[in-house]
Amino acid sequence: MAAGFNPAVGSLVWIEDPDEAWLDGEVVQIKGEEIKVLCTSGKTVVVKASNVYAKDAEAPPCGVDDMTRLAYLHEPGVLANLRSRYDINEIYTYTGNILIAVNPFRKLPHLYDNHMMAQYKGAAFGELSPHPFAVADAAYRLMINEGISQSILVSGESGAGKTESTKLLMRYLAYMGGRAVSEGRTVEQQVLESNPVLEAFGNAKTVRNNNSSRFGKFVEIQFDQTGRISGAAIRTYLLERSRVCQVSDPERNYHCFYMLCAAPPEDIQKYKMGNPRTFHYLNQSNCYELDGIDDAKEYIETRRAMDIVGISSDEQDGIFRVVAAILHLGNIEFAKGKETDSSTPKDEKSWFHLRTAAELFMCDVKALEDSLCKRIIVTRDETITKWLDPDSAALSRDALAKIVYSRLFDWLVDKINSSIGQDPNSKYLIGVLDIYGFESFKTNSFEQFCINLTNEKLQQHFNQHVFKMEQEEYTKEEIDWSYIEFVDNKDVLELIEKKPGGIIALLDEACMFPRSTHETFAQKLYQTFKNHQRFSKPKLARSDFTICHYAGDVTYQTELFLDKNKDYVVAEHQALLSASKCSFVAGLFPPSAEDSSKSSKFSSIGSRFKQQLQSLLETLSSTEPHYIRCVKPNNLLKPSIFENKNVLQQLRCGGVMEAIRISCAGYPTRKPFDEFVDRFSLLAPEILSGSADEVAACKNLLERIGLEGYQIGKTKVFLRAGQMADLDARRSEVLGRSASIIQRKIRSYLARRSFVYLRRSAMKIQAVCRGQLARHIYEGMRREASSLMIQRNWRMYAARKAYKELYFSALSIQTGIRGMAARNEIRFRRQTKAAIIIQSQCRQYLARLHYKRLKKAAIITQCAWRGRVARKELRNLKLAARETGALQAAKNKLEKQVEELTWRLQLEKRMRADLEESKSQENEKLQSSLREMQTQFKETKAMLEKEREEAKRAAEKVPIIQEVPVIDNAMLEKLNSENENLKALVTSLEKKIDETEKKYEEANKISEERLKQALDAESKIIQLKTAMQRLEEKFSDIETENQILRQQSLLKTPVKNSSVLPPIPATPATPVLGNGHHVTEDNKANDPQSTTPVKKFGTESDSRLRRSLIDRQHENVDALIGCVVKNLGFSSGKPIAAFTIYKCLLHWKSFEAERTSVFDRLIQMIGSEIENQDSNEHMAYWLSNTSALLFLLQRSMKGAGASGATPQRKIPPATSLFGRMTMGFRSSPSSANLPAPSEVVRQVEAKYPALLFKQQLTAYVEKIYGIIRDNLKKELSSLLSLCIQAPRTSKAVLRSGRSFGKDSPTNHWQSIIESLNTLLSTLKQNFVPPILVQKIYTQTFSYINVQLFNSLLLRRECCTFSNGEYVKSGLAELELWCCQAKDEYAGSSWDELKHIRQAVGFLVIHQKYRISYDEITNDLCPILSVQQLYRICTLYWDDNYNTRSVAPDVISSMRILMTEDSNNAVSNSFLLDDNSSIPFSVEDLSTTLHEKDFSDVQPAEELVEQPAFQFLHE
Repeated sequence: MAAGFNPAVGSLVWIEDPDEAWLDGEVVQIKGEEIKVLCTSGKTVVVKASNVYAKDAEAPPCGVDDMTRLAYLHEPGVLANLRSRYDINEIYTYTGNILIAVNPFRKLPHLYDNHMMAQYKGAAFGELSPHPFAVADAAYRLMINEGISQSILVSGESGAGKTESTKLLMRYLAYMGGRAVSEGRTVEQQVLESNPVLEAFGNAKTVRNNNSSRFGKFVEIQFDQTGRISGAAIRTYLLERSRVCQVSDPERNYHCFYMLCAAPPEDIQKYKMGNPRTFHYLNQSNCYELDGIDDAKEYIETRRAMDIVGISSDEQDGIFRVVAAILHLGNIEFAKGKETDSSTPKDEKSWFHLRTAAELFMCDVKALEDSLCKRIIVTRDETITKWLDPDSAALSRDALAKIVYSRLFDWLVDKINSSIGQDPNSKYLIGVLDIYGFESFKTNSFEQFCINLTNEKLQQHFNQHVFKMEQEEYTKEEIDWSYIEFVDNKDVLELIEKKPGGIIALLDEACMFPRSTHETFAQKLYQTFKNHQRFSKPKLARSDFTICHYAGDVTYQTELFLDKNKDYVVAEHQALLSASKCSFVAGLFPPSAEDSSKSSKFSSIGSRFKQQLQSLLETLSSTEPHYIRCVKPNNLLKPSIFENKNVLQQLRCGGVMEAIRISCAGYPTRKPFDEFVDRFSLLAPEILSGSADEVAACKNLLERIGLEGYQIGKTKVFLRAGQMADLDARRSEVLGRSASIIQRKIRSYLARRSFVYLRRSAMKIQAVCRGQLARHIYEGMRREASSLMIQRNWRMYAARKAYKELYFSALSIQTGIRGMAARNEIRFRRQTKAAIIIQSQCRQYLARLHYKRLKKAAIITQCAWRGRVARKELRNLKLAARETGALQAAKNKLEKQVEELTWRLQLEKRMRADLEESKSQENEKLQSSLREMQTQFKETKAMLEKEREEAKRAAEKVPIIQEVPVIDNAMLEKLNSENENLKALVTSLEKKIDETEKKYEEANKISEERLKQALDAESKIIQLKTAMQRLEEKFSDIETENQILRQQSLLKTPVKNSSVLPPIPATPATPVLGNGHHVTEDNKANDPQSTTPVKKFGTESDSRLRRSLIDRQHENVDALIGCVVKNLGFSSGKPIAAFTIYKCLLHWKSFEAERTSVFDRLIQMIGSEIENQDSNEHMAYWLSNTSALLFLLQRSMKGAGASGATPQRKIPPATSLFGRMTMGFRSSPSSANLPAPSEVVRQVEAKYPALLFKQQLTAYVEKIYGIIRDNLKKELSSLLSLCIQAPRTSKAVLRSGRSFGKDSPTNHWQSIIESLNTLLSTLKQNFVPPILVQKIYTQTFSYINVQLFNSLLLRRECCTFSNGEYVKSGLAELELWCCQAKDEYAGSSWDELKHIRQAVGFLVIHQKYRISYDEITNDLCPILSVQQLYRICTLYWDDNYNTRSVAPDVISSMRILMTEDSNNAVSNSFLLDDNSSIPFSVEDLSTTLHEKDFSDVQPAEELVEQPAFQFLHE
């Protein structure tokens, strides 16, 4: 590509650098073939023009998903693209259909959760961001659609992440297959559980990786015809057997040896283990421990993994016996024996290890020694025993160790496969190959030779596949590709494996000759391949050779080639171990017919390796391959470090550069027509005005430019190598000329703007100076006017102040004089008023004193006269008493008095009740009279004291000269007697008051007792009345039952006997049983109310009655179900079917039945009706009915006191059969003249069937809700995939104003609005409760938010400025719909779009580089996580204005926060999950439904016409 690139000054180029591999810079000077480049690192380099590669100036800063879309497909472009993506944690990149995975050396759990797998399920390859899930999905889809088995080849060097990629592939395949096997573990889980076992016995530390797989693993996931996983198998290839005996420093042997050395003490003692430094097979290297790895813990984990896989404890014991025996074998050293060329264990230490190995193998010690030191040669005539020299014995020992370890590893693989379970009848399989990558170290031995041979074979397979893909691409685009040459490495493969004459054949030949050495082998190679272009001999090397591989030259050291290649299959070893007493060891070496000859057979590891490799390639050739190339970014195994040279070498070793070379051999640059016109239309702008479409525009453009060798496909323009650089150079010239014109115009504009600015400034300065002068003059005039005004105001103030002082002084004097006159006047008036009051009081006192004196005199006179009259009467009575007639009169008088007293006693008894009522009034009267007497007593006492004082004063006023005082003794005696009488009266009154109070208390007690007695009597009366009413009701029930039975018997008797029976009033045969309630003998025996009528009328008539009632009830249920399965419509906005069902259940007492079948019938009916899940109208009708019925059930099954009505005495419900019948008859309007109840919902005590029916009905409401919601989601899902990306329109089209004859794209957002409106109209027509409508649309909008937001984060082409504007316009339409639908139905739907709204709002912001991280997180996108913001910021690119994303420091801040939270799987997940739960409860229905809403609902007319359903009229 460099040959066709002609750089100009200012061109951006790539140049090679020995330290950084490639550096970018700008051409600053060109001198012939030499170019001077200023690198971005700051240094200046002079290079040849042929060594310069073009750099794409318009490449996005975060790279491209598919590197075939690069404008320049070469090494520096690929490397820069991988690095830019790695810097933003985009570790996966496509190269065509090849996935390149760069190991991040950190946890990225958000890339591998179940939601991510759901996103890639069914997505077209390349539609979403690169991912192993996409490769696995493509393989699975091809297998299902084409019926061809698939294979996924995962390659890379140690530490590149091959094993992790393999695990991800198996996870996704298990996710797609979806079948679980026994023990609750999926196939993928079982395969992963086997990994610790295989890693313990097949992984080892190498130079570049502490856990390198030293074998190839091909995992077969087997599928049946339906695409379900039916089994799995693990195939292992190319185990590095030589590592068991020979280890290079600083590598380690297989992990299991070190684990056993660190086992618990009892196991160490059991297997006689020790420090790994004491074993020859381990101490060849100085590395015994790994950083961060505890071999003791690993041993326990391996044991646990063996338990999980299904390896028993006895088998585990046998496994570690073999591992320990191998280590002890390695410590057996040999010395020369007594006989010639013989050998024997060297010393006591060797004998100890020999005996220990024999003990662990459970074989004979002598037999083990003979198998190591002797060989038996069987001839036709005799059997010859041959001794081996010490060197041959050591080789025999190593051969035994290698074959035992190889058989052990194969046994483990077979055991794991049997545990997982294989399907011999599987139709297809997807194989995942995890194999070591190309290796090139400072010292490369036989292991690297075999590994690189494997990679050469796989590279040949890879090249053929890439070339095939190129052919398919060219054929698809219908372009000519016949002259493209295919790059092949067949010559290298023939060099290595040609038979005879290849390196492996020569190595086997050298191993068969005992006297061959590595030097003779090397000389043989030099002579044989001295003219081969891929083979060379390094300078100053005696036994090394170099092979030119596809990934580069590798020099191999042959010192250990012969020893590592020898792999004798010794018959003595086979016989020894097959005869072992340990069943496990004997099972590793089953006897075979081939080994009966007792002869040693030579077998080389190289030949076996080649055979296994051929078998692997045959398996791969029978499948459709997919490739994942794993790359290790640095050798430090740390994150955020990208070493260019290291990555570039791995890309070469992985064949990526080889694939690029194949692409470059054809048409490496492929541009869609619209992108090509966008980029190069400025070379010939006139083509846009005359072209009818983009294809013609591209052809005209290329013809005008004069480019040759290109091809026009069906959708793309294909350019040869170098042509893109030529077009960019011409484009740069046009842009340069345009830049000159723009600069000239800008400079002219700037000069004129400067002149205008200066002129405007001068004018402003003049205006400012003139203004300043005018302001100065004006200031003087204003100061003069101000001084005059100040003088005037000061004079006015002084005059006003003097006037006000005089004025206030006069006012003060007048106020004082007037106040003094007023005070004198009021003082005089007060004195006059006081004198008048004193006079009036004095006169009043004198008048009262005169009156009292007169009153006392009158009283004294009256008392004296009355005493006189009484004494006279007394004398007369004494005289009369002496007469006899007086006695009889007295007797009569006494009798009258007795009669009067008797009458009074009776009257007293009659008046006790009145006395109790008036006791409070009497008490008050007594108290008032007491208060009056006390007042009188006090007044009398005061008067007496006053009289005494007056008497004393009068006595003092009498002149002393009077010798004879005039004292009225009679008056004094009277007064004293009156005083005594008054005191006696007061005492008697006090006694009466005390007696009255005692009587009052006694009366209170008596009244309380009588009140209690009255209350008790009243309660007894109420109880008696209640009992009497119950007896009356029971009697009426019995009479009603008798009437029913008599009526039934009348119906059954012949007509001729009807005249004999008394007439019975007709009663309609209304069903009164609980619907479907079957009365059994047990129920009758337990019902005391039903036993009497049953016994009365006999068992035969009762059974006939029961059968007739049950049959009639079944007919009623059938009639109900047959009616409600029809679309009965709605009445007053409520479903008729639900209301009819509820009324029937309520009337039939089904809620109170212990056993009933009506609920099961209803549930079956609803289940059969909703089987057609595609019709939203049908589903909405049943959602309305089931939700309304559920609401009525919820209200009916509440507690008795929940209604809040006035508490009334309730008659206990009848629990018997006839009791419910009578209640049913009693509730019908035809059997009683009671008014119909006005309540729609009636509280009932629900039994278990009713409660179960409510639960089942709730489940159906939730199911129907979910069906409608999922139908809407399914309808929107296809539209959302079109709404996330704006229809692509070429920039050139925009500039030209032409549409290239294409129709404008349909408005997908309008289709979404129509779908929402259609469903809303359906739900409204079926009167679905608004709360359910709200929840449906809320979850739907949440689904829209999840789908749009996740697509935005997964597809880079969606994260653009124009796409943000397109989605924002669509969201505006959704907002308008929410406003039109109103909160009643839309609810909080608009709030569910918060993620996509904030993300789109961020996309359409200009000048993002000026926004800080705090502004983004606090103001613009507060709800988005750091991972989501980081993803949007790194994926963003502006396809309209080429604006930049956020500043690098913002990106750095986000990356730091992400690193801190890398261990938190929840915080790292940037994708949203769709919530499919049921977001409402039964109680939520009560918020939108009310009992009164059902008061005007009319029942089904079809049922109302039937006599059995007359109760629906209520």
